[in-house]
Amino acid sequence: MPPTPTGKLVRLVPREGEGAGFTGGAGGAGGASAPVEGPRRTPSGVRMQATRAPILDDAEILEGVRRGDPSAAAALHDRARPQVDRTIQRLLGRRDRDQEDLAQLSLIEIVRSLRGFRGECSLDTWTSRVTAHTVFKELRRRRTERKVFDADADVGASGLDVSTTDPDRDVTMRSALHRVRHHLAAIDSVKAWTVLLHDVSGYDLREIAEITEVSVAAAQTRLVRGRRELHARIESDPELREILEQMRGRA
Repeated sequence: MPPTPTGKLVRLVPREGEGAGFTGGAGGAGGASAPVEGPRRTPSGVRMQATRAPILDDAEILEGVRRGDPSAAAALHDRARPQVDRTIQRLLGRRDRDQEDLAQLSLIEIVRSLRGFRGECSLDTWTSRVTAHTVFKELRRRRTERKVFDADADVGASGLDVSTTDPDRDVTMRSALHRVRHHLAAIDSVKAWTVLLHDVSGYDLREIAEITEVSVAAAQTRLVRGRRELHARIESDPELREILEQMRGRA
């Protein structure tokens, strides 16, 4: 099997005193519990440094999860969760009401999909791809409860960095992004998601095909048509055109 990638290191370090203490259940008279053992000391009374857990790289974490090691599963959660949250925020905005639910579903899917991970990309890239697929699939399943693409998402709190040193420019950029999302929400949802995944989140066509469960050719067709519809809507929006012209003039 091809080697899995090595990436960020995860240090599993117990708090001082954790794992060293115990409580007894068969103590002296009256069945009193034995006292909790304190920090270890040398015979001369010098306090010994707490034992630290080994540093695990991505390959060790994944191998441990495949073996069913609970500590490796906890390490995978800590390793993957930030990337899961970043991906959801890029797609839906930071204050989306389903953020936590979608994050948990994504983490479950990551564990379920581990057998198919062969290390052709980094763990972060793979985690992002699985998360995007989970979000897309789950929101399509919930179409009766919410829109697949929400025009009112908090674009300023998403993965798009609209902050500059110019407050007026910040306001202009946020306004433009809100109007672009409004136009994206008005076109077919799968086309809108394809444009968002490619042009904003940076996924390539092969990744988008995997995320949205279509062929690469179908993903490319959706991207071309989605861009065409979006550009036509932008051209017919005088206010947005004016905003974009102002931004080009300040560039």
